[in-house]
Amino acid sequence: MSSISETPSPPYYAVIFTSVRNECDNGYSEMAARMVELAAVQPGFLGLESARENIGITVSYWDNLESIKKWKANSEHSLAQKFGHEKWYSAFKVRISKVEHQYGI
Repeated sequence: MSSISETPSPPYYAVIFTSVRNECDNGYSEMAARMVELAAVQPGFLGLESARENIGITVSYWDNLESIKKWKANSEHSLAQKFGHEKWYSAFKVRISKVEHQYGI
C-alpha cells in the first residue's frame, strides 16, 4: 500500500491492527492480499493504509461500528484471523478509535 486513503469528513472509525510476524509465511502474502480485496467491498469500508518494517501497522477506516462488527464476523476474515493466531503472528493488537478530526495536504 503506497497511498494515503481519501476519507470523508469525520466522524468515522479507524481499526488499527498492529502486529509482529513470526518466520512462517505459509500462505500469508496471498491471504493478506485477499483481505485487502475483500475489505474493500464490505459495506461501510472507507479505505486502508498499511506499512511493515519490524512491526506491521494496518489501519482500516469504516463508516460505523456496525460495519466493523460485520467485517470481523466475515467468514473469510475469520479464517484469516484463525491462521494469524495459529501461525503468522507472534504478537498483535487491534484497537478501534473514533476519528473526530483530520487535517493534512
